[in-house]
Amino acid sequence: MTEADRIFERFPPFIREYIYSHEWKALREVQMQAAEVIFDSEDNLLLSSSTASGKTEAALFPILSRLYERGERGSGVSVVYIAPLKSLINDQFYRLEDILEYSGVSAFHWHGDVSAYHKNKFLKNPSGILQITPESFESMLMNRSNDIPRLFGALEYIIIDEIHTMIGTDRGNQIMCLISRLSRLIGYSPRRIGLSATIGDMEKACDWLGAGSERKTVAPQPSLQKLTWKLGMEHFYIQNPSLDQTGRPITDENAANVNKYAQIDAGFEFLYDSVKDKKALVFSNSREETENVTATLRQIAKNRKEKDIFLIHHGNLSASIREDAEMKMKDDGAQAVTCATVTMELGIDIGKLDRVAQMNSPYRVSSLLQRLGRSGRREAPPEMIMIFREESPLPNAPLPNLVPWELLRGVALVELYRDERFIEPPSEKKMPFSLLFHQTLSILASSGELSAKDLAARVLTLPPFSHIDKNDYKELLVHMINEEYLELTEEGGIIIGLSGERLINSFKFYAVFLDSEDFTVRCDSDEIGTITTPPPVGERVALAGRVWEVIEIDISHRLVFVKSVEGKKEISWPGDSGEVHTRVLEKMREVLFSDKEYPYLMQNAQKRLAVARHTARATSMNKSMLLSIGGSSYCLFPWLGTRAFRTLRRFLNYHASKLGICDIRSEGCFYITFKAPNKNADELLYFIRTLITDEGINAEALVGQAEYPVFDKYDEHIPPELLRRAYACDRLCPEEVIYRFE
Repeated sequence: MTEADRIFERFPPFIREYIYSHEWKALREVQMQAAEVIFDSEDNLLLSSSTASGKTEAALFPILSRLYERGERGSGVSVVYIAPLKSLINDQFYRLEDILEYSGVSAFHWHGDVSAYHKNKFLKNPSGILQITPESFESMLMNRSNDIPRLFGALEYIIIDEIHTMIGTDRGNQIMCLISRLSRLIGYSPRRIGLSATIGDMEKACDWLGAGSERKTVAPQPSLQKLTWKLGMEHFYIQNPSLDQTGRPITDENAANVNKYAQIDAGFEFLYDSVKDKKALVFSNSREETENVTATLRQIAKNRKEKDIFLIHHGNLSASIREDAEMKMKDDGAQAVTCATVTMELGIDIGKLDRVAQMNSPYRVSSLLQRLGRSGRREAPPEMIMIFREESPLPNAPLPNLVPWELLRGVALVELYRDERFIEPPSEKKMPFSLLFHQTLSILASSGELSAKDLAARVLTLPPFSHIDKNDYKELLVHMINEEYLELTEEGGIIIGLSGERLINSFKFYAVFLDSEDFTVRCDSDEIGTITTPPPVGERVALAGRVWEVIEIDISHRLVFVKSVEGKKEISWPGDSGEVHTRVLEKMREVLFSDKEYPYLMQNAQKRLAVARHTARATSMNKSMLLSIGGSSYCLFPWLGTRAFRTLRRFLNYHASKLGICDIRSEGCFYITFKAPNKNADELLYFIRTLITDEGINAEALVGQAEYPVFDKYDEHIPPELLRRAYACDRLCPEEVIYRFE
């Protein structure tokens, strides 16, 4: 009997029947590996395998088998499944229906959109599997702490889905706090199972998943599979006299179609033709770009008198609009193209996609893999078209504007994974003061009065706070008491203060990610989504890929009433761009300075890269990272990732007078420009290198004493000196800068 047969025989009849009915030819490697760990050990498990490889089934089959064998009913929850998105929970909930029907194991889902009836049904008879968001889990521990042993006293497994989105974030660290707090309340630590398609450093991820559990965490290594991708990259100039940039020869047969193909924008027309007859996702890196892409594709469809099949999906849209897109994408018989942000990057099962398109380049290899993996299911290879649109550079454009940074990054991401299987390692947040503030209030709200010593013991022993110094926590507590978030009792204990009560009494308290006070946009009875700032009555706003005219604003209830109108308009939301790893910048440099050809580059993209390489050599970019760009202006190309680049920029500002430089500016993490009167480039680079290598870089010194670096949700409630220390620790990276200049 083979190992696969042995595992298959251990599954109960209903799972075997499920496998037969879905016409699986064999168990996949990840499913065999998961079954071995869950059946034959009591270890934690980290499963990292490509999208659509069956990770959810890999974890659930052996878990359900063990629950079925034991035959327990109604004695408390056996499995908690935590996911970052409501839509992912809903999707998994309905996916489980078939297999759970015959198992005797019940399933409940719990998040903000679930009805009170469904929640009360669970509370009366807690059992089986509970699928929940981190925010609802927080609410449960805060408000039902006395009931936790009854609800979770039989808990055996905690499954965390998409853990690559969690590690190194406040939300992920919140989950670790919640799991530790739950374990204390029930008196033991359930097994943890983490699922992800993209983990860059398995050892770090195992440390994160198993922190505080006192269990070994096992991460089976999948076999290295040969890559089979259908990939194409094409480049277009936005302002170009040639309406058709695709290189199609103009013959009598297609001459009449040239203007048809590029009446609006050559790049968007190319995108339209790439997806119009397919079921596809079109990814963009921001909500603004997603809105623009959707509106433009609809405009092209109208212009060509073709059917509008374009949908939209991002975090500021109403649940009904997002769910409509998900439903139509799941329908095998429907023709649909959804323009989306990261909200469709995660593991919602939308069936077989013909193609994924990407506007410009993702920021990370992990995002590329997640997005590419949305296509290619059911044995077909993943397929992606990446489209780059760039302003046509003016004749007198400065050197940095002559480099196609997005195209270079797109190639770099592909090459890093293709050649090295590189995925960005998970980051670590050593000073999460915003979360520390939040968990302090949450623990006090659930426990009642505690002494300072007991409070510190409960909070600082949570895994995410292992690097927090006791004196720093004391400083935070004193500040919270002074600001009335906490209050000292006559007996010397600590309770929630008046300001703290106002925070915890809002449902928004449960979330640790930053939320804005947005306005809800409505058209008649339909909710469209949210915007940050409403325009005046009579003006127009873009949302859900359409344009709306404002007819009324209700400031007190933060409502904007609109009517639909024709046209196209830009919209913006506040937010940071993605973080890029230094290895990506190093590979971009290699792509620019080498002669290597890339078979997935299409005609325009090949030409654009060739021009950029010629420019780089002609200007000696390949010989020095610091170049004169005219007069007293210089440009520094450090080829560093976001954190290291940020550190270098601050270092140059800090030592500007010593170096004799001024007017320091930067773009993304690609280049830094400044003026240096009466300086020579080689001499100046030598001074910078000497200053870095001889004196080193003191990260805390680079954060000014007047700065108040607020980034996370509760940072505004943290003493500024603690925030400055956290910024230096978690957002700067002196080591990579020093390494680059050595």
